[in-house]
Amino acid sequence: MKLKTMLLATALVGALAGMAEAQTAVKIGVLNDRSGVYADLSGEGSVIAARMAIEDFKAADRGLKVEVVSADHQNKPDIGASIARKWYDQDGVDAIFDVPTSSVALAVNQVTREKNKIFIDSGAGSTDLTGPQCSPNTIHWTYDTYALAKGTGGAMVKKGGDSWFFITADYAFGHSLEQNTADVVKKAGGKVLGTIRHPFPGSDFSSFLLQAQASKAKVIGLANAGGDTINTIKQAAEFGVTQGGQNLAGLLIFITDVHALGLKAAQGLVLTESFYWDRDDASRAFSKRFAEKSGGKMPSMVHAGVYSGVLHYLKAIEAAKSKDAGPVMAKMKELPTDDPLFGKGQVRADGRKIHDMYLFEVKKPEESKAAWDYYKLLATIPAAEAFRPLNEGGCPLVKG
Repeated sequence: MKLKTMLLATALVGALAGMAEAQTAVKIGVLNDRSGVYADLSGEGSVIAARMAIEDFKAADRGLKVEVVSADHQNKPDIGASIARKWYDQDGVDAIFDVPTSSVALAVNQVTREKNKIFIDSGAGSTDLTGPQCSPNTIHWTYDTYALAKGTGGAMVKKGGDSWFFITADYAFGHSLEQNTADVVKKAGGKVLGTIRHPFPGSDFSSFLLQAQASKAKVIGLANAGGDTINTIKQAAEFGVTQGGQNLAGLLIFITDVHALGLKAAQGLVLTESFYWDRDDASRAFSKRFAEKSGGKMPSMVHAGVYSGVLHYLKAIEAAKSKDAGPVMAKMKELPTDDPLFGKGQVRADGRKIHDMYLFEVKKPEESKAAWDYYKLLATIPAAEAFRPLNEGGCPLVKG
């Protein structure tokens, strides 16, 4: 009996050792702004979201040992590219997630292609990621400047805002957002009276706002984001821009921006997002868990995109029975996307992830019933309409 027990114990130890050996080690890098103008909308929240996706996927139970590392790219392309190269060459990172700041994202996109790894972007906006610089190794997940222009720009024109002046962040994202919105305005019969570009990141927007006021444009389009947008809106209030009859269009507004501004300053802003924490039961359940891990903060759409992207990435590894870039990317494009935050969608041949977008208006202070109760839904933009048509982006991966 004793011998039998020992043999069973030995067999069990061997089986457990075999299971441990069978586990596939996967290393995910979350690369973003952790100390600058985009830290609130990405930063540590994206790391929390990635870990929540691993937890919800039950990765360990499915034979995956997943590790998350993170770093601050400081909104500088050279630093972002250097970190990506070190992660891939020396640290065994298989896939990079998040990467706000389009200039950094485009640099990481190139390094990822060279190293034949995987890049799933949630934080950047430039449509070049699925256009001329599209890559078989990159997926653009959460939003882009075309979707923002279509939503917010289109809504403002419909409300009578047919003359525009742009205050634009002077880098890839700002240029892309300005161009996409200008196209929407002109197509609808409106006109662009002028544009001025500010250094990124900026702090003093007074001279830019004075020029925008002098243009007499009905809409001042803010083609910037994060701390830059917050500061522009605050200084616009000091200059009495809206009191003078002009409208501000925050072309990329995150819920973290509204929280920083407060409802008194942000009320009435029309904005486009792909996720809102209070949209349905599933988003509320996720956001409650996120808040518990983030000191009470609700997730931005960038955080939601990291969660959704990591979840689909892990599903693809399981389906491909490999973590190699080629088979995993093929599975990510083959399998429909489906998660509690974005619902059903797909990844197109150009790397664009498709899902519905939403047009919101920021509530007045008296309309808000609780903390973070900031938005009211104006319209749902169906996935097929929200993003640039596949054949119009100039992506070399798209045939025909």
